[in-house]
Amino acid sequence: MGLQLNWNRRGFLGTAAAVAASIFGPGKLWAGAAKVNGTAAVTGFGQTGNVYDELGVPTVINCEGTMTMLGGSILRPELEAVMAMAGRHFVSIPALEVAAGKRISEMLKLPDGYSALVTSGAAAAIQSGLAGILTGDNESFIRQIPDLTGMKSEVIIQKSHRNPFDHQLRNTGIKLVEVETRDQVRQAVSDRTAMMHFSNFANATGQIKVDEWIKLGKQYNIPCMNDAAADTPPVSHLWDYANMGYDLITFSGGKAMRGPQCAGLLIGRKDLVGYALLNNSPNEDTIGRSQKVGKEEIIGMVKALELYLKEDHDALTREWQARLERISGELTKIPGVSTSFFTPDIANHVPHMQISWDSRVPLESKQVSQMLRNSKPSIVIGGGEGRPGLTMCSFMLQPGEDKIVAEQLSRVLREHSA
Repeated sequence: MGLQLNWNRRGFLGTAAAVAASIFGPGKLWAGAAKVNGTAAVTGFGQTGNVYDELGVPTVINCEGTMTMLGGSILRPELEAVMAMAGRHFVSIPALEVAAGKRISEMLKLPDGYSALVTSGAAAAIQSGLAGILTGDNESFIRQIPDLTGMKSEVIIQKSHRNPFDHQLRNTGIKLVEVETRDQVRQAVSDRTAMMHFSNFANATGQIKVDEWIKLGKQYNIPCMNDAAADTPPVSHLWDYANMGYDLITFSGGKAMRGPQCAGLLIGRKDLVGYALLNNSPNEDTIGRSQKVGKEEIIGMVKALELYLKEDHDALTREWQARLERISGELTKIPGVSTSFFTPDIANHVPHMQISWDSRVPLESKQVSQMLRNSKPSIVIGGGEGRPGLTMCSFMLQPGEDKIVAEQLSRVLREHSA
């Protein structure tokens, strides 16, 4: 058992000095001739202040939310400053992970015996979390996975919870056993069962709900993982599922928490979180070695969580709704165009707006979406949520972009009105 880890030791994270002024000027997206620490100007690549323009890749106005394909969210300037601090020193990454996990568990007031691990996204948390359950701290098992000889080899999952993200489970070599009913869970449990997996965004589609799933896991003494990647807000989800008894819970760091896009959280029992780290970078010859998370991202995730917990979430929700209503006010002036508002029950639980139109605007939603993407500035908006027309949210819009969206979308719909 050569890879023992003391999950309680203190590491890098001590009391930091107050964060100095942001690296970038307040309120400025592109500072032009960017400076580092207020001294050395950037020369060559980046000297214009718009690195994307220099590469010929247009930036977009994001009406779809915290999509990985669009780069997640926008970092707060204070977070950028703290990550820059982290980049100026070397540190033991395992010790840093332990210390960061301790700080995170304290901030979230997790149950006794729980901790956290910063991973390279929620997908990495899924893979490393399951790998830790499979191997424990057995060095031979850690090295041989996904060869599961000598280990348990099955994960129970509801059929309706299958999705592309369970690829991370399959990477470990396990077999997914699909069930639909409680009785089928009972029949599926065997000495080969390593874990029961729950996809939180699919809670409404399965017969067995989130609170019932963990009760079954406890009944059969099987660890349960809940993939809650995009399920903040509400902020309470960061501790709700741990308090419910889930052994492991995964979150994306670069979505609503506005942490580094390449960071995520694995929250759970200390022993299982420790085993997950043993299966993850920076440890060599592990299944998670490729899923590196840097010291800057670890520190950034801690800071992002601190900032997120301090936010006035009710005020943010009101502002997001107000942005949508301002856009709606312009669109509904067009004959045949109507809007309605809704909030998804889970995953991206923020105000959304559905935009639809009748035959007086002879366009399909895909056509309108493409026209907006081709416009300048480019606007990304699409159909979705099982509704006709276009669906958008506003919580990733930057100040003033709601006005641009209203103008561009109104122009497209008016130009093609009958």
